[in-house]
Amino acid sequence: MKGVILAGGLGSRLYPLTHATNKHLLPVYDKPMIYYPINTLVGAGITDVIIVTGAPHAGDFLRVLKNGKELGIGHLEYTYQEREGGIAEALGLCEDFADGHDICVILGDNTTDADIRPDVEGFTGGAKIFLKQVPDPHRFGVVEFDPSDRNRILRIVEKPRDPPSRYAVTGLYMYDQNVFEYIRRTKPSGRGELEITDVNNFYIEAGAMRWAELHGFWSDAGTFKSLFRTNRHWAERAMDAELDQTLDRLPVAAGKIDE
Repeated sequence: MKGVILAGGLGSRLYPLTHATNKHLLPVYDKPMIYYPINTLVGAGITDVIIVTGAPHAGDFLRVLKNGKELGIGHLEYTYQEREGGIAEALGLCEDFADGHDICVILGDNTTDADIRPDVEGFTGGAKIFLKQVPDPHRFGVVEFDPSDRNRILRIVEKPRDPPSRYAVTGLYMYDQNVFEYIRRTKPSGRGELEITDVNNFYIEAGAMRWAELHGFWSDAGTFKSLFRTNRHWAERAMDAELDQTLDRLPVAAGKIDE
């Protein structure tokens, strides 16, 4: 399986920060944001990776990531999205890179400590999405389950005013090679973009969609609130690990100390 990281867009919701660089290179605690989705892929055994970028700061990725070897990537490619045409359009640019292989796609502003290696190793075709219960489902694509079969998704609704559930589709997906044909069949939305929700609904209609709940921490970092939440999680996690290491180094008393 090959890996795709989507890191384009202007990041306008994070102005003025993104006047300086691409959103996905902003710091999350002690690392650039894009290090986290890279770690998710590499941790799952995926080391053949392409990054889709765009906007004025695309060249910044080369200075930060170089050839990716320092991060465990075996082969790193880049491609450029010329306009903000949507997630599905960005993914469509990766067809030659995929070259008939299954792909794992992650949005560049998504960070998670979940281990997806079992899902990657167990993937047998079709599509698989990862869901997470969220307090603000109206910000995401949200799934509607079959009332008679909770394991079956009827459809995905993009940013609904009246969400059919609290299960958001995270920015982490796995697809077989049919995804590129579905992208070609996708028509621009009212925003003028090719929506990944429409692509996922094609898989649902074909009976080829599976899902798993993403365990552990997950958040996007596309707004100031979510960026702060993401920074806080990874900072606290790192400080807890440092504290544990410090405690492990402390000598253990062999017996009661005489007064």
